[in-house]
Amino acid sequence: MGTVSVSWPEIHAFRLHRHHLDRPAARTKLVAVVRDTCGIQAQLPSAAELSLRARVRGLRREDVTRALEKVRTLVRGWTVRFAVHVIPAEDFLLYTRALHARIRRDLAWMKRRGRSAAELEAIIQSIAEAVAKGPLTRRILADRVASTLGERARPWIQHGWGGRVVHAGLRGLVCFGPARGNEITFVSRERWLPDVRDFAPEEAAGILLRRYLRAFGPATQQDFQRWAEIPMADVRAMWDAAEGDLIEVRVDGLTGWILEEDLPSLRRQGASRSVVRLLPSFDTYLLGHREKGHLVDRAHYKRVYRKAGWLSPAVLVDGRVAGVWEMDRRANRAGIRVEPFTRLSRGVREGIESEADDIGRFLERTAEVSVAATR
Repeated sequence: MGTVSVSWPEIHAFRLHRHHLDRPAARTKLVAVVRDTCGIQAQLPSAAELSLRARVRGLRREDVTRALEKVRTLVRGWTVRFAVHVIPAEDFLLYTRALHARIRRDLAWMKRRGRSAAELEAIIQSIAEAVAKGPLTRRILADRVASTLGERARPWIQHGWGGRVVHAGLRGLVCFGPARGNEITFVSRERWLPDVRDFAPEEAAGILLRRYLRAFGPATQQDFQRWAEIPMADVRAMWDAAEGDLIEVRVDGLTGWILEEDLPSLRRQGASRSVVRLLPSFDTYLLGHREKGHLVDRAHYKRVYRKAGWLSPAVLVDGRVAGVWEMDRRANRAGIRVEPFTRLSRGVREGIESEADDIGRFLERTAEVSVAATR
């Protein structure tokens, strides 16, 4: 078919649709929404809940807790970018097998710091044995591992971003369990999710690439590499394996790829109605591509993508960031303050009010909105 020309409005509408941001899904589709977005980043659990709120009509916080802790159709684990994500429970081993190449990279990282592959393996196995009998908080898990391997191992468990527990997760051995108050717990994946399907690494990689392109296409190899944080050599191999299913598209002189089967949907979504959403910090929609010019103007980039990897909550208008916002929670009130980048139309302001009201419903608070003057 050759290269196909498309427009940015078509691309934005396509991605909004695939992320369930144009027409939020029914609550019964919660797991499908998480699958379609390639996971919801959950380093901040409250932000993950708000990401799901934007995509699932009438969602309640207890719906998320029930899916994670009661029926276990969703699970928290480390996936792309070594970040914690909520993913479908049945896909847990899909992600670990598709992203296994990162373990090789970290083995080299540990070796440069004077730690051997054997030492990492001992820590991983000690973690797996410790959680085999039930959920453990990070502190108790560190105590158990240290009692087996010595105090030298403790810092590798207590590290705030996961430490070597991440590697046990990437092996498919450990995932997050039920919360204990404000503390997280880790559990044995085999005990918590005993019936999930396993995958060969090549099969898992192919499925993950296709899901990524369905959610974030058109995209480049560099986009996918930045999103997944796996070696570029592995990205090229995955891309080559899928080459027969891809089609090249061009927009404003830029080239990307999409699944050929998705081209009709890309063109069909171009006339989508206006969409206004209040996205929380770390929303997955904002993390799918290396270059962000299609999402936010350069002048406002650092107000959204901040230092140390932090992302501001974003006002999304028709697929682009039109401002940032913050929320002050006090008692029964949710004060939402919006800082627009440019003057907002009446329709966008009404959309923000509607979104704020729904956030208030979700948090069981009264929402109050204020819009700052542009600067």
